[in-house]
Amino acid sequence: MQVPPEGGVALRAPAARIVFIGASTGGTEAIKKILVGLPERSPPILIVQHMPETFTPSFARRLDGLCAPTVKEAEDGEPVLAGNVYLSPGHSHLAIRRTAGSLQCALSRGEAVNRHRPSVDVLFRSAAAEIGTAAIGVLLTGMGKDGAQGLLQMRRAGAWTIAQDHDSCVVYGMPREAASIGAAREIVPLDAIALHVLQRAGLVVGGRAG
Repeated sequence: MQVPPEGGVALRAPAARIVFIGASTGGTEAIKKILVGLPERSPPILIVQHMPETFTPSFARRLDGLCAPTVKEAEDGEPVLAGNVYLSPGHSHLAIRRTAGSLQCALSRGEAVNRHRPSVDVLFRSAAAEIGTAAIGVLLTGMGKDGAQGLLQMRRAGAWTIAQDHDSCVVYGMPREAASIGAAREIVPLDAIALHVLQRAGLVVGGRAG
């Protein structure tokens, strides 16, 4: 397993931040690029990738074999813990919920949102509602506008929000929509997103964003 990030960047202990990532077309490789740039004891990460349910189990296993954090399909009611990445199954929306003082993954098979289930907006809106300033939102390459309004809600709730830049996207749809409505605090090239996340989570001691 890889032990990133590269360049000798020193790391602190995991901070009390949770990362939320949404992606569609081109997102599988973009997600992989980000996750291989994170250390084993990364902040918890919840991900929605538009993908049929027959493919999400193998995608999670593939990422788990490549990345230092543990990657798995999310299960309803499981605790959200540092060093773990939770991928939404292709059949359900993924959200975060607070129950008796703890944070858990929440799955639901409700109606499609923005023609998608899972929907990035569902995940991002739950982040805004449940944890606000403790969240980091990242919207990656994809067609359409899913996630843009949710990212805006996260920003208004005090979260740090990032959209992938035009040149590194396979399809500059979802990040463009987020940028156009002022949802993103930063527009960042894919290669630099992992480091920006670590910086905003308070884990980076040295190094600078590229």
